[in-house]
This record gives sequence, structure tokens and C-alpha cells, in this order.
Amino acid sequence: MTGEYPSEPVRVTSGVLTPFVAMFGLYIIAHGHYGPGGGFAGGVVLAVGALLPRLALPERIAYGAVPAFAGALSMLVGVLAFLLFGLLPLLAGGAFLDYAHVGIGEVAASRLRYLGILVVEVAVGLAVFGAMVLIFDVLAGRVR
Repeated sequence: MTGEYPSEPVRVTSGVLTPFVAMFGLYIIAHGHYGPGGGFAGGVVLAVGALLPRLALPERIAYGAVPAFAGALSMLVGVLAFLLFGLLPLLAGGAFLDYAHVGIGEVAASRLRYLGILVVEVAVGLAVFGAMVLIFDVLAGRVR
């Protein structure tokens, strides 16, 4: 299932498109807190950017860019960051994911909510990216 695809046009196209797919995934995550998209959609597109080379390029190259352990690590970091930033307002006396109660100097409550949602979108994007890569690697037999 993984490894070098026998078609040269498929390998070249995969190599050329991968950075653009990954950059678009980052764009969706970064702009998802105030527009369409967000952590889930961006994480899936980002995972496609990591999985496309695994389908078309030699394993040495494909797993060199995003190693097999990166899926589990990214998922762990994303989930922990989501929990940490979700529970932070609770410690400040607010509700779960309500960043208006987190007092950071003279920053307005609306700005705190805006930045909090951005951090949560990045955390969800990391978790979804890691989950998709991990699922692929387990099904491909790279991680047990």
C-alpha cells in the first residue's frame, strides 16, 4: 500500500503538490477561528499533505519528512493543549473555553476570546492531523 508508485507522473505530482497542500492546511487552521474551516478541516488537509508522499514516494523519503512517531506525538500534544487551554478559564472562575475571565493585563475580553479560539483551533488541528497520520500508519503496518 505504501511506497514508490510505479508511475513517474504520479511521483512528480505528489512531490510538487505536497508543500502546497500542507500550506493550505495551515491556512485553514490559522483562519478557522473567524471564517470557514478550522482545526478539524485544517488538520485533515494537513494530514493529506503528509500522507500523499507516503502513497507515491519511496518510504525513505516519505517517512523522512514526517516520521512514523509524529502522528502519535502530534495527537498527544494537540489533545493536551486543548485540555490545558480549555481548563484555564475554569481556574480563573469562568466556564470551559470562555477566555473572557482569564485576566491578562489590559487585554479586552473580546480579544482574549479571539486569541483563545485561535489556540484551540491549532490544538484541534494538531490532534486531528496526528490521528489521521496515526490511523494511516497503523493500517499500513508502520506502527503497532
